[in-house]
Amino acid sequence: MLETILATRTADAVVEAPSYIAGRWVTDGTWHDRQGPYLRRTVSRSVAASEQDIAAAVAYAPAAAKTMARLSPARRAEVLEAAALAASVRRDDIARLIALELGKPLKDGRGELDRVADTFLVCAAEARQIGGEVLPVAGFARGVGNTALTYRAPAGVALAITPFNAPANLLAHKLGASFAAGNTTIVKAPPQAPATSAAIVALLLAAGAPAEAVQLLHGGGDVGAALCAADPVAVISFTGSAETGTAVARAAGAKRLVLELGGNAATIVCEDADIPAAARVCARTGYSNSGQSCISVQRIYVHRSRYDEFLDVLSTEVKGLKVGDPLDPDTDVGSMVDDAAAQRVAGWAQQAVAGGAVLTLGGALDGATLQPTIVAGPAPDADIVIREVFGALVAVLAYDDFDDVLATCNTSRFGLQAGLFTRDIGRIITAWRELEVGGLVVNGSSNFRLDHVPFGGVKDSGFGREAPRQMIEDYTVIKTLLLRDMSIWGQTR
Repeated sequence: MLETILATRTADAVVEAPSYIAGRWVTDGTWHDRQGPYLRRTVSRSVAASEQDIAAAVAYAPAAAKTMARLSPARRAEVLEAAALAASVRRDDIARLIALELGKPLKDGRGELDRVADTFLVCAAEARQIGGEVLPVAGFARGVGNTALTYRAPAGVALAITPFNAPANLLAHKLGASFAAGNTTIVKAPPQAPATSAAIVALLLAAGAPAEAVQLLHGGGDVGAALCAADPVAVISFTGSAETGTAVARAAGAKRLVLELGGNAATIVCEDADIPAAARVCARTGYSNSGQSCISVQRIYVHRSRYDEFLDVLSTEVKGLKVGDPLDPDTDVGSMVDDAAAQRVAGWAQQAVAGGAVLTLGGALDGATLQPTIVAGPAPDADIVIREVFGALVAVLAYDDFDDVLATCNTSRFGLQAGLFTRDIGRIITAWRELEVGGLVVNGSSNFRLDHVPFGGVKDSGFGREAPRQMIEDYTVIKTLLLRDMSIWGQTR
């Protein structure tokens, strides 16, 4: 199936994305078209999951979980290593799918596939490390004469609900870690990227994963809600908005949850920063994927003494970004996911200007493409400051006192990740301690991530950490063995 999905490379081809249910690819049902936001034509089609499809997937999952639990960690690692190699080999083909379905530039899609390969490799390494421990029970009087051991067992059935903005790598994180843990995984793909999702699932199967390892269903929130509520599902990993995350938790009930939700990430530029370097980084990471990332640079707080200088350099750097066809290898900024998203962001920019801000660059719309936009000096309560923009817009604000700007950053309901440009180790430690975020990037913007490093937020940005080692902990359960009157520690009290 991987070859079939990736075979259509002509300019006007439509990629078909079937479901994968109970060990077979399913093409029966109602097909839904995905309109490419840049090409403005149908680029892919997917089979919407019916109630019968959902029931079939849920019914199949428990037996599939038993089969997967018997697959050795060594074999899981070998499959993941093969999948990593395949991701590198098919890098350009899948990046092209991403560009078609989402308007994401080829260079960003290729970078995403590099991360997919890394993610699968890290998952493979972590699969080889799954184990347990011998507990020191004889250290307490009641434990003398006994032995206790633990190991991490697969949770059973995992549900992965993935977003559109990084459909390949975020699926690789969820599916790769779940597979490494020995689970069967039901994937609910984003409606905006059905073919990309199908390609990643097909890639893992082609790498040698058993049919029982994964199922793939397409559809909207109703499909996700039905799967969340399904009794066999033991753990749910969801990436998306805070509002949808609340709905997932409500539908799931008493299930283990890993929620990576929204953000409105802040980056602080201190007076001792290398301003040209900081501006270059913020320009590059504020508009990659048209700003459609939960850690994209959204709010930049610059010390007032360097504010004008920074704004000038940032504007120059952003003007140098190439905007246009995502299939052009030189394009830096493609389209947003759809017209409505682009219109929303442009509208928020105009609202900020009406409230006294200055639109220093961008703001123009061409369908789903928003010209990279800089808004200087918005009001503290402007939507572009307090809400998640998730678009090609960056707000720049001045600050006077370091402690005050930390407090300002913390007024956000979100707390995913922040950036800090300074050479002052005291400020670095203070910010790391005081900022209410899951991660701090020093001498970089908020928009930087290593896939083997713990990633996740606090407050309305969710809970749990998305890195293979931490995810495997979420995807497994600790099982304890107590051996009465059999001790490796000695019998004498």
